[in-house]
Formats: sequence, structure tokens, C-alpha cells
Amino acid sequence: MGSFSRRALLMAGAGAGAGMLTACGSNTGRGGGGSGTRLSQWYHQYGEPGAEQAVQRYAAAYRKAHVSVQWRPGNYDQQTAAALLTDSGPDVFEVNGPTLDQIQGGQVLDLTELLAGVKDDFNPAVLTPKTYDGRVWGIPQVIDMQLLYYRRSLLADAGIEPPTTLDALVEAARKLTDGKVKGLFLGNDGGAGVLGGTPLYAAGLQLVTAEGKVGFDDPAAARTLGKLHRLYADKSLLLGAPSDWSDPAAFVQGLTAMQWSGLWALPQVRKELGDDFGVLPFPKDGDHGRPSVPVGAYAAAVSARGRHKEAAKEYVKWLWVERTDYQEDFALSYGFHIPARISLAKKAAKLRKGAAADAVRFATDHGYSQPLLWTPAGQTAYQDALSRIIGSGADPERELRAVVRAVADELDRVKKKS
Repeated sequence: MGSFSRRALLMAGAGAGAGMLTACGSNTGRGGGGSGTRLSQWYHQYGEPGAEQAVQRYAAAYRKAHVSVQWRPGNYDQQTAAALLTDSGPDVFEVNGPTLDQIQGGQVLDLTELLAGVKDDFNPAVLTPKTYDGRVWGIPQVIDMQLLYYRRSLLADAGIEPPTTLDALVEAARKLTDGKVKGLFLGNDGGAGVLGGTPLYAAGLQLVTAEGKVGFDDPAAARTLGKLHRLYADKSLLLGAPSDWSDPAAFVQGLTAMQWSGLWALPQVRKELGDDFGVLPFPKDGDHGRPSVPVGAYAAAVSARGRHKEAAKEYVKWLWVERTDYQEDFALSYGFHIPARISLAKKAAKLRKGAAADAVRFATDHGYSQPLLWTPAGQTAYQDALSRIIGSGADPERELRAVVRAVADELDRVKKKS
């Protein structure tokens, strides 16, 4: 899988950053089969073979307009952010968002009406961050998720049950560590880069509450994050692996007994290990904790500066609401992802057995997405603190006090723009 893929939104933190517009792609798409109205549609450059040809095929099948697909290499988030400020941008575009700035700035259209009668069939974990002020601004396409892989044989040989609490995970990682194998791999930085808010949700907390307040101003946050340092201090974590957490190589090569990675890794893990693995959500912590599964979804959005707004909305409804056959094809024929529609995820043949079925259940029951109000500034403050807590043993309470202040200020700033 190339560096630009559906998993990117789970690897890059929150939102698009500022910067220069990078190289734009050319129009490499076949036109849609319709005549008359001409629509342009943008996608980021997927690394999965066949994905580009698939979206061209979908567009060509549409009869009510001529849809021209563009495959956009480079920094796609920056490209679209810049293009939405001009009259030469796309009519329909894929977006890791839409972002709060795009919604508040009137750059995208309200798509709530497109989901009439089917809204409850979209996984709420990925639909909620596309919703602002009670209105839906992007239609989720497919779901990516992170989860914990474990070697059944290694745990069984050590007499260890698959961990369902954070304390059990810390203890299991310590017991599974020996001279050749580490107990757990959370990434080469010890987990600060990938875990994000996942441990907070496992403690029963949130990044941002439904009321727009800081969701982790609670002693439980410090207790939970402190346990991540225990993993580091116990030398239970694999560090310096040849590839990072998104690649299951360390796990399938036997360098670690457990690894945090993504659903996209499951076909490779199954090919290498057969049935000698299982998957789990991030385990709960504390009396009020719950299992935690980070999920994310690119969405289809419609530009407010397009010349054919209603036609663009009609096309989005056709492709991402009505054509469930295309939605399942896009999720599972060019990589391994979960359809955004709950009904499709439950009936898809590739997701009905074993670890894949477990993953769908985890995403449905325990999935969370970064909230719309979680801005890059808040993300950076939290991420830096988490890195110091895990790797340097910095005091979690002191670190989190500073983060709470920074995030509260950022939330006040954002809400004033509403």
C-alpha cells in the first residue's frame, strides 16, 4: 500500500495543516457516461491497486451528468483547502473532514437531505465528525480502524488470557517479553504518535465533550496515561523496529507478541500466521472505562463554489447513498476496509468470519473518531505531552494541566467563530 492511502487519516492526526499548495494532479479520469452537465470529482491518491480504475468506472456509469475524475498526488488536504477558495476547484471532492474551518467558512454544502431515511444506517462514530450544528456536511465513504493484534500461541504458552483491561495489557506485555521477543509494539516512539486520544476514551473520557468542553479534565486521565509509561519503563515495548506500527512486519516476523496496527494489515497477518492471531480493541481502564477503537473515514463533500451544486449533490447521493454495490466494492476490493453503512458491513462476505467479523463488531460497538472541535493546535499540545509522559516519565498530572488549559483556550477561540 502506498504512502497515500485510506489509512492516512488515521496516521496523520487531526486536520490539514497550513502550508504551500503542493503539486497538483492532472485529469486522469474518464468522463462519466452522462451528457449535458459537467462535474469534476477529486480523490486523493490511493496506494491500493485498482482503486483509481474503480472510481473512474463508477463515474462512467452515471447517466445524469458527465463526471470527470481527478486523481490528486501530493498533499491532498492542502490542495483542496486552497482550491475551495477559488472558482476552479472541484464540484465533488473527497475530504478528510470537512474541517470546521471549511464548514464555518461556507465552503461546503449541507448534505443532510441526502441521508433522509438512511442516516441511522451510517456508523455514528464516523458520521458524527461530519456533523455540525445538527447538519451533515460530508457523506462517509469507508471506515478505517486501528486495533490490537496478538499471537494466540505465544499468549497460550505463557498462560495469558487476551487482555481486556489496561492493567492486564501492561502485565501481559511484561510477561511476554524475553531475550528474543518483546511483549508489545505501539510504534517506534513507544506509542505517542499513534495512540492519541485512544487511552483517554478507554478510561471513559473524551477529547471534547458534546457541549464543546475539554473532555479529559479528570484525574483518571493522568492515571491511565501513567500506565503507558510503565510499559516503557518495564522495557516491554519493541522500539526501533525496521518499520513502524502501520506495517505488521514486526508482528508476523515474531519480534513482538502483540502489536497495535490497522485493519488494513489483517489480510497480510492472516496470510502469514493463519489462525494464530486474534484482534482486540484497546482495553478499558478503571471502573468507568470502556474498550476503545479509533476509526476514521474520508467523506464525499460538495463545494459551495461549484457551478452545478444541485447536480453535484444528486451525484453524491447516487454514488455514496444509493449505489451500495459500489460502496462495498470500494471498501473491500482494493484493500481491506469497512463500509460506512452498518448494514453493508454486517452482510459483506469478507467481514463475516473470524478476526474480520470481530473488527466490524469493535468498530460498531466501541468506535470513536476525533471530534470536529479537536483542532491541530489542541492535537499538538496533547501529543507533545503524551510523548513526554511515555518516553521521559514526565508527571502526567502536571503535563495534562497544561494541555487542558491549552485545549480550553483553543475551544473558546473556535466557538467564537461560530
